[in-house]
Amino acid sequence: MITIGLTTFSEHGQFFNEPARKLTLTEYAQFLPCVELDTAFYGIPRASTVLNWLRAVPETFQFIIKANQVMTQHETLVKAGLESVVPVFDHFRATFAPMQTAGQLKTVLMQFPPYFGVSAENVAYLKLVRHYLPKWPVAVEFRNPTWYQAQYRESTLALLKACQFAHVIVDVPQTPAASVPYYPVATNDHLAIFRLHGRNYAGWANQAKDWRKRRTLYRYSRNELQALVPDIQRLAATTREVCVIFNNNSGGDAAGNALLLKQLLGLTFSGLAPQQIGLF
Repeated sequence: MITIGLTTFSEHGQFFNEPARKLTLTEYAQFLPCVELDTAFYGIPRASTVLNWLRAVPETFQFIIKANQVMTQHETLVKAGLESVVPVFDHFRATFAPMQTAGQLKTVLMQFPPYFGVSAENVAYLKLVRHYLPKWPVAVEFRNPTWYQAQYRESTLALLKACQFAHVIVDVPQTPAASVPYYPVATNDHLAIFRLHGRNYAGWANQAKDWRKRRTLYRYSRNELQALVPDIQRLAATTREVCVIFNNNSGGDAAGNALLLKQLLGLTFSGLAPQQIGLF
C-alpha cells in the first residue's frame, strides 16, 4: 500500500484553488488519508485537542505525530528545566494514547537534529527511545550524515531494524557538509516513509534569519517526481505501507505535488471524508 500526506493540514488551500484559504482538518481529509502534525514538537497538546482531531476525520484517517523537541534532544534537559526525559515521554504517551488505541497513529516521527551524529551515547539513546515507547510505531529521521557514512551505514540500518523503527528516507538539497543522502531502504516490514523537503539548495544552505520559511520553497517537477516512483513502488512490494510526506510548502507547493504524485502512481484513496457538493 502507498499513501500520501502533507505536513500540517491548514496551509493547503490549493486543494480548492484558493491559495490563501486555511483548511480545517475535515476539509484536508477529503483529499488525503494522512497528515503529519508538528504541534507536539513545540509543546505537547491538551488531550482534548487530540480527541478533537480524531472526531474531525474518518476512522481510517492516520496521523504522523512529530515527537517533542526534548524527546529528540533539540532542547537540552538543562534548558527545559528537567532532570530526565522520562516525564516528557510519559506525558506524550498519555496524551496520544487515544490515537494509538484507535489505530490512527501511523507513527511517532523522531526527527533528530543535525548535531545528533554517530556516537555510543546516541546509539544508546535510540535504544532508550524504544524502551520509552514500547510497542508504539516509531519512525527515525536523521539530519546528521555520519549515520550514512560507509563505515556506519549497515550498523545504522541494523540498529533501526533491531529497534523496529521505520527508516525515514529524506529528499533534501545535497549541501557539502550537512545533508543526509537520499537512501531508499526500508528497515521495518510495516512502514517506510519518504519525506520530501524539496531541493532548494540556496535556501537550505544559507541559514539566514528567514531560513525556516525559505528552505522548503520548492516545487518538484513532473520528471523529478517520476524519478521517485520506482523506489516507492519497489519498497511497497516488500513493505506493508510506504507513506510519502511532502514538506515543500514554503510557497504552497505541497498540495499540487501530492496530487501529481498520486496521479503518477495511479492511486485512489478510499475512506476519505465526504466532499461537500454545492447545489449549483
